[in-house]
Amino acid sequence: MTGKLIGIAKRTKVRAPMEEITHATVTLDRGVADDARGVQQNRKVTVLFRNDWEAACADHGKQLPWTTRRANLFVDADGRSAKREGARIKIGPVVLEVYCETDPCNRMDEQSQGLREALTPNWRGGVSCKVLTPGDIAIGDRVEVVE
Repeated sequence: MTGKLIGIAKRTKVRAPMEEITHATVTLDRGVADDARGVQQNRKVTVLFRNDWEAACADHGKQLPWTTRRANLFVDADGRSAKREGARIKIGPVVLEVYCETDPCNRMDEQSQGLREALTPNWRGGVSCKVLTPGDIAIGDRVEVVE
């Protein structure tokens, strides 16, 4: 898989609105700097793939902004090869390791009723990652799955 980073977002508090940014520092201990969810042990950074988001929106019958999913990174690439524990995703200088599927929670239905169900099949909700190599990333960075 190769692709491009097309979105970066963070939130200052757990239920706060997502704030889109153009670049970010990704750290070992906090994930995307200043993101409230980055404190979780193996869920430092969440990645959502554009094709999955578009498929979920089509099934849901509504076109919603990608930040509705509340993921940190939005990638324009087919994420099939990254949807497994242990997969490594390189974004610019940053290397992430997939820890697990990011399960859609009831917060998705709070934002749009039925969205949770649309995100459930085939890891459409994205992947949760730990940070192996920290660094700075920006919109437009190359994204690839590395072995």
